Amino acid sequence: VKNLTIVTPSEWLAGLVKQSFLKDYPVKVINNGIDLSVFKPTSSNFREKYGIPKDKFIVLGVAFGWGKRKGLDVFIELSKRLEQDKFQIVLVGTDEKVDKQLPKSIISIHRTQNQTELAEIYTAADLFVNPTREDNYPTVNMEAIACGTPVVTFDTGGSSECIDETCGCVVSCDDIEGLEVEIRKIYVNKPYTAEVCLEQARQFERNCRFLEYVELYKTFDK
Repeated sequence: VKNLTIVTPSEWLAGLVKQSFLKDYPVKVINNGIDLSVFKPTSSNFREKYGIPKDKFIVLGVAFGWGKRKGLDVFIELSKRLEQDKFQIVLVGTDEKVDKQLPKSIISIHRTQNQTELAEIYTAADLFVNPTREDNYPTVNMEAIACGTPVVTFDTGGSSECIDETCGCVVSCDDIEGLEVEIRKIYVNKPYTAEVCLEQARQFERNCRFLEYVELYKTFDK
């Protein structure tokens, strides 16, 4: 095949391609993008709606298809370790089946009405936690940062690639103790600011990613 360039959304996947039968073709990484006109700091009455006191630290998880792959068991374990008078775990994208596995201390939100409501939840959270065990380049990490909320993720696939020391941190996969330590550090020290997260989020603009595809097509012979 002539003029074939393989595009992947993460360095991690690009590395896998280079180990596959496609290794002889050029590989270019173009990260996923998001709509920064939607995912931005968005005020709401989220805390009041769910009865969460202002001094409680909201730990948020968002996924679609919750299970071991997305780290549901990790949040259940964290709910046992984190003091309920200090921390509030909120999970979005759950369903009735997931609810049966959750302790009452975790707030379960089955779905949001639209992306703006999701942005409101990201903004209300103090920390976004992504204990994923399989992922490529998760948009939820970008969405959280774009709403001014730092991220802690397992070092899985490309999940860590949109995070640097200014907007979050990375923990070894399945290191729940290490994850707990980082959550507590962030709770106490508050090392990340919304302003710096928003600066990092500028690179997530989907139109910029689109232009990367346009530039790639221009390199091909007509």
